[in-house]
Amino acid sequence: MAVENVVWPRYIDASVSRGDGRRVPLEDAVEEPTVDEIAQAVQQIGYDAVIEREMIHPREWEPRGRVLVQGAEDSTKNDLVQAVAAYVGILRG
Repeated sequence: MAVENVVWPRYIDASVSRGDGRRVPLEDAVEEPTVDEIAQAVQQIGYDAVIEREMIHPREWEPRGRVLVQGAEDSTKNDLVQAVAAYVGILRG
């Protein structure tokens, strides 16, 4: 069975503290990342992305969705999230 990593927008959101779930350094985080940006970044890295728009993170009240990353067995979750944050930053220019 394929391993799926989940990337929630809060993992790379600059407005979220480390204690509340941000997984990247503040200088790598972005303001209000969207699942579309995250999915595009995942595809740039070379993995398949599936967007689930109606999902709500357990620490949030509003649905921001999440992205399932498929085929990332060769990467740790931390490396994956770091790369996604970097690519979202690049995509925003």
